Amino acid sequence: MSLGKLAARGLIGGLFIGHGTQKLAGWFGGPGLEGTQGMMASLNLHPAKRNALAAGITETAGGTALVLGLGTPVASAALIGTMVTAIRKVHLANGPWAAQGGWEYNAVLIAALTLLAEQGPGKASLDAIRGKEHSGFLWGVGALALGAAVSTAVIEAGAAAAPAPEPAAPFGETAGDPVTDD
Repeated sequence: MSLGKLAARGLIGGLFIGHGTQKLAGWFGGPGLEGTQGMMASLNLHPAKRNALAAGITETAGGTALVLGLGTPVASAALIGTMVTAIRKVHLANGPWAAQGGWEYNAVLIAALTLLAEQGPGKASLDAIRGKEHSGFLWGVGALALGAAVSTAVIEAGAAAAPAPEPAAPFGETAGDPVTDD
């Protein structure tokens, strides 16, 4: 099973590295930090720049750690958190199917990351080399719970930090066009 774990870590981690660098640097056709910041603002994840950086760094660093098999439960939890947030803020309203912009792909990644956290990264990992390979039911549940909890905290903090809406203009005026007493 170590070969399967190595392949899963390499593929899943590598794809997360790609997604993270799309957000941070615009690599692989991504929007870069400015575009990601705009996306975060549109999703009500404020402050947008901080959330854009957090998402890009989490995906890049978490993907790298997963590929290396380093801190696997923590890396899995971090990546689970980004996928839970993606489901809740982007895909949930579209239903399950990816063809309609749904959440099935994100859910598969969450399941695979939970499995890696539960089963451990395998012998071909830095965790195993360091003698720090953690595995078991509680590691899987812990990674899933921590990822979901951090996602919820990020979403709630983003909503609380959202800029206040501009007050509605009085009848007969347009916003930014104050009435004068001339």
